Amino acid sequence: MNDPVLAARGLMKTYLSGDRRIEVLRGVDLQVASGESVAIRGESGSGKSTLLNLLAGLDVPDAGELAWLGAQVTAADAGPRRASFLGMVFQSFYLIPEIDALQNVLLAARLRRAPGAAERARARELLARVGLAERAAHLPAQLSGGERQRVAVARALMNSPRLMLADEPTGNLDEQTGEVVITQLLELCLATGTALVLVTHNAAHAARTRRTLLLHDGAFADRRA
Repeated sequence: MNDPVLAARGLMKTYLSGDRRIEVLRGVDLQVASGESVAIRGESGSGKSTLLNLLAGLDVPDAGELAWLGAQVTAADAGPRRASFLGMVFQSFYLIPEIDALQNVLLAARLRRAPGAAERARARELLARVGLAERAAHLPAQLSGGERQRVAVARALMNSPRLMLADEPTGNLDEQTGEVVITQLLELCLATGTALVLVTHNAAHAARTRRTLLLHDGAFADRRA
């Protein structure tokens, strides 16, 4: 059987607040298959963003193991491997305001090598797929919130990642715009075979994924297959 795209086992994370130890994650297990979509829900403070940071290799767990494509992830190798394995979309768009939409998408390619004609063509193709072909030369300030998030989705897919992590990607958008963004995110991941882990408070968005997991008191409390 093929290795899962993502496998986490026994992830634990504790933070210190003064003289208090706050156990944010208490032994989280998660496996995500190639092309699968998984939603993670939970109340504020339940550890959802902390978990995503651990899955992305942006933070180190106090205990537990993380593997990408069957290979163990360490603090030393997470950064070099991340650009080709992982795409990320956040609640805030994190676009560079001084450069246009096309150049923002190309930023992901620059993490691996200087972009050439092939990379520029792919960036334009991705902008077209999120409905922004005519906005490629616009600065972020000239785009709506929904358009900026769609640029962020295109950027996250630039390096053909095997896994997409999305942390409340519609949190700063109105309901109608959020529906457009989540639809494009799900459809693009499905079309490209990219696995998706979606953190969301929106029950309707979570219901559109293959599985929904509830993070409660630092562990997964319930799941729907």
